[in-house]
Amino acid sequence: MSKKNLVIVESPAKAKTIEKILGDSFRVVASYGHVRDLPKTTLGVKVEENFKPNYSIVKDKKELVETLRGLAKKSKKVYLASDPDREGEAIAWHVAKTLKLEENELNRIEFNEITESAITDSLKHVRTIDMKMVNAQQARRILDRIVGYKISPLLWTTVSEKTSAGRVQSVALKMICDLEDEIKAFVSEKYWTVDGAFNGNLK
Repeated sequence: MSKKNLVIVESPAKAKTIEKILGDSFRVVASYGHVRDLPKTTLGVKVEENFKPNYSIVKDKKELVETLRGLAKKSKKVYLASDPDREGEAIAWHVAKTLKLEENELNRIEFNEITESAITDSLKHVRTIDMKMVNAQQARRILDRIVGYKISPLLWTTVSEKTSAGRVQSVALKMICDLEDEIKAFVSEKYWTVDGAFNGNLK
């Protein structure tokens, strides 16, 4: 029996449909999103080492990862078909790292719709993982972690236990507060407008 090609998508809802489109020479399975992430109980970022992240297998994904590793070993080729966005690119990278795939391997495919034409066309344009997109996602994730884990505990002791800080929410709150200060500091002044009609023929 010849080996099948393995396609790894994010959502299990898509897997069966895509497998049906690709045919018997393919097996399609889902990663159910991220398989690796920063640990929940610690910062997970080595700030002094150029903000190096410390990833680990997501706790409830360990059994799934073992299944994916087993399938990958038995497969002719592994294709990473996570969503075509920054988060999807990072998921593909994490899966590749977990399965120990070659870094520059042509294994990344993407499609915007679950149709036969889109899926078959994606296999004609296989590429390597886009590390610029991956690094963009990593930067966002690391900033989320640093702001959340470093500033939120400070707010608990100085403001309230129910407060929290975030990469986006904290900046947005600052802008709202600044605007409110401007509104409160506004001093109304009287002003007049004058309308005039002028005849250009007057000497």
